[in-house]
Amino acid sequence: MSKVNPKFATELAKYGSDDFNACFNCGNCTATCSLSTTDSSFPREMIRYTTLGLEDEITASLKPWECYYCGECSTECPRQANPGELMMSLRRWLTAKYDWTGLSGLMYKSLSLSLTAFILAFAGVMAFVFSIHFDMERMMHVGHLFEMIAIGSVAVVILLPNIVRMWYFTILKPKTKVSFKKYVTSITDLIVHMFTQKRALGCDDNQFRWFEHFVLVLAYLSLLFTTVFLDWFNATNLFIIILGYVESAIIFVVTVDFVSNRVKKNKAVSKNSQPSDWFFVIWLLLMGLTAFLTRMFIDFGWLESNKWLFIVHLTVLVQWALIIVPFGKWTHFLYRSFAMYFAKLKES
Repeated sequence: MSKVNPKFATELAKYGSDDFNACFNCGNCTATCSLSTTDSSFPREMIRYTTLGLEDEITASLKPWECYYCGECSTECPRQANPGELMMSLRRWLTAKYDWTGLSGLMYKSLSLSLTAFILAFAGVMAFVFSIHFDMERMMHVGHLFEMIAIGSVAVVILLPNIVRMWYFTILKPKTKVSFKKYVTSITDLIVHMFTQKRALGCDDNQFRWFEHFVLVLAYLSLLFTTVFLDWFNATNLFIIILGYVESAIIFVVTVDFVSNRVKKNKAVSKNSQPSDWFFVIWLLLMGLTAFLTRMFIDFGWLESNKWLFIVHLTVLVQWALIIVPFGKWTHFLYRSFAMYFAKLKES
């Protein structure tokens, strides 16, 4: 039997949304949403669950991840209940629910705790560079080693268990019967959505934003491969060097547009930015910019006399890898992809 939690609205407000109680169930959001069908009520069903505080139903649902926040529902809402922001807040809440460490929820709800985590990461970097007396060669070697270790450790220790918890809440706990064959044959959906996020194309007037996200994902994953596996900062191959420049430049340019939209608030998706949204776009922008400048300073022979640049890049890298990727908005990219995979499994 479903349990009603009357305090859920108060809890969800800590993740961003506090307008949904204004909803009087008119159905305009469902009529407007291009993702809504006769079998799938977007986003009306989630509003109802949230209003009643049906946490189990929300946790078992994949619908918050299937929404790409085109904002039409919020624009057409006669009560300014902002259903688009509700779906975004549910994604933050679900991220905290999946996270076995509990740190995601704490950071989403506490700006001071998030800032403390960033400061501690910076302090750790500075302690390291002082301990090696600002030796540039050792800084670069440890920086490259850190990337390799961090990727594997975060994936195995934090992200993989969280995906398993997501699978438990959405497939296993609701007792959805899925054959092993279905798990295997549906992997294509996981891969396609992870690299293309094609579900966003279902939103009207959302093609350009989808294209930006598509380019950003490819550039980010490519730069990750170039810096970690091709060792871009130590590379001498001209193709690898140019490739890294192009990838980091694309990340910088696209994220500048994202930051600009959040400053201008000219789109529904950027009108209600939370600290986690700002951390994601700003640190991604800094990743692209500092990586580009570091390689340029290497090529012009300026890095040894400007060690501060690499220290800034290393700080951004550590904060990104240890805070934003495992506990911040970056995880939405991962959970969305698996949500499409699990949704495919549920079709059986």
